[in-house]
Parts: sequence; C-alpha cells; structure tokens
Amino acid sequence: MTSLNLPKPGAPAPDFTTLNQLEKQVSLSDFRGKKVILYFYPKAMTPGCTTQACGLRDSKAELDKRNTVVLGISPDAPKRLQKFIDKEGLNFDLLSDEDHAIADKYGVWALKKFMGKEYEGIHRITFVIDEQGQLAAIMDKVKTKSHHDDVIAMIDSLQE
Repeated sequence: MTSLNLPKPGAPAPDFTTLNQLEKQVSLSDFRGKKVILYFYPKAMTPGCTTQACGLRDSKAELDKRNTVVLGISPDAPKRLQKFIDKEGLNFDLLSDEDHAIADKYGVWALKKFMGKEYEGIHRITFVIDEQGQLAAIMDKVKTKSHHDDVIAMIDSLQE
C-alpha cells in the first residue's frame, strides 16, 4: 500500500477550480467565511458512496448550524454527478475531478488494492477546512455509515 502524501492540518488548503454537477465552475475560495467538508470518494452511485452521501444529505440542518458546507469530489463526469444528485436527492455540490488533478494536490490519488488487483484511484478521505481556508482536520479512516456523525463530532471538537 502506497503511503499517502496528505497536506498537514494547519496548512492552507490547496485551492482549486473545477466543474460541479451543473458544469458550473466552483472554486474552494468561493467558500471563505464558511467551514468546508471536502470529501473525496471513489465513484458516484456505488453502495458505499451512496451511504456516505445520503448521511451528509440528512445532516444538512446540523451542518448549517455549524456554518459548514459540503463538497463531494470524485473522478466522475458532471453528468454522472447530476444523475447521482437526482437519484438520491442530494443537497450539496458534487465536483468533477476527471483528471484527478485535485486528488493529486490533496495526496488522495494513489495505489489501491481490491480483490487482489492493484490500481490507481481515490482514497476515501475527508478534509475539514476552516473559514480562513486552512486545513483544520483530516479524516483518513472514513466509515461510510457514520461519516456524517463523525464529521459533526470533529467540527464540534475543533470549536472547543
């Protein structure tokens, strides 16, 4: 397993501009003044990714109370992201990283193993970015079923 080269908490979050599900340009810097949950996931409409996204969808009110927006990012094309949003009623932007340039900047594109095969892909990792655009925390052990609760707990612990 390749060790990931993740940016360190306290460092500025690498900025980026990419297309969302509506093929509109979105930049990380658009969200200054809010906390951002930037979560990388392997593929839209797969079971684990759906569980993770729906948990975040259902936590919107709790996240809103914490001045927090969610951005999901995967190598999927914008049209597939829109299908995922429509199918699951998602209430946050999904961002397309087809050339995995953003995943590379965040150190989450690396060798993976699945059923004995090795391949390059996105590791399921979540970054919490503060209102000033600094990396506040990194969650590299993501459980899809409890991700939304884990993220809220992490944000609350950063406030203390």
